[in-house]
Amino acid sequence: MKTSSIVIVIVIMLGLIVLASGLYRVHETEQVIITRFGKPVGDPIKEPGLRWKRPFVEKVNSFEKRILEWDGDPNQIPTQDKKYIWVDTYARWKISDPLKFFQSVRNEMGAHARLDDIIDAATRDSITAHVLLEVVRNTNREMAMAEAEIELTEEVLVPIKWGREKINLQILERASEMVPQYGIELIDVRIKHINYVEEVRVKVYERMISERKRIAELYRSEGEGIKAEIEGEMEKELQLITSEAYRKAQEIKGQGDAEATRIYAEAYNKDPEFYSFLNTLDTYKETLDENSWLILTTDSDYLKYLKSISGE
Repeated sequence: MKTSSIVIVIVIMLGLIVLASGLYRVHETEQVIITRFGKPVGDPIKEPGLRWKRPFVEKVNSFEKRILEWDGDPNQIPTQDKKYIWVDTYARWKISDPLKFFQSVRNEMGAHARLDDIIDAATRDSITAHVLLEVVRNTNREMAMAEAEIELTEEVLVPIKWGREKINLQILERASEMVPQYGIELIDVRIKHINYVEEVRVKVYERMISERKRIAELYRSEGEGIKAEIEGEMEKELQLITSEAYRKAQEIKGQGDAEATRIYAEAYNKDPEFYSFLNTLDTYKETLDENSWLILTTDSDYLKYLKSISGE
């Protein structure tokens, strides 16, 4: 009985081991290729669920069903107008045929190696076929800048026939023609970053700085001209205001003098003798003091009222 029980337990354990090695699960994000002794058997399995394979002799090879990313290394590429630039690209792709994929590149690392060659070659072909301005800009949209800056940078007037967006599509089309043989489908390819090589970058920055300084100087000279014009208008208005104020002041002063003269005349007409007396006293106050000396004749009008006071 003991021997029979042991045998049964061993058989059950072996059955469980065989069952465990034969059952496998396909996730929703996976697609599977079954290989027997390293060679694919059957069709790719893309539907999720619990599956069965031959234990020990068959192997499950899982591949991503979702969109994958590829990020290339920056490459130094000359444009059609012989300007060397660093171009950095990225792409999005997926495994469209897992059987071809497994037979040609085996895994994602092998796929990245193929994509490096294919996308870099397509990028180089597209970049070298266009001038730098086509690679940088997207459309013929007018750039918002001063007329002086347009004169200084005549390159911006070159018409854009392709543009960066169409060059991206051209790279995608060229690369897409090569990848189906590897069971790969390219979703998108984009230029991520563009920059001059170091030697050219320094010269370009120097030229940009020089142009901006010239533009700034032009703006300063225009500003000085506008400033002089404003100051001239201000001086003109100031003189106009001053002359108008002086004219009004003189009018008011004249009116005041006329009124004073009228009052003096009325006062004189009322009592000429008294008016003369008051004016003479004012004259004494203004001309005589303790330090003043006057030599006058006895019949001078200046002494008329003084003589009348003394009775002489």
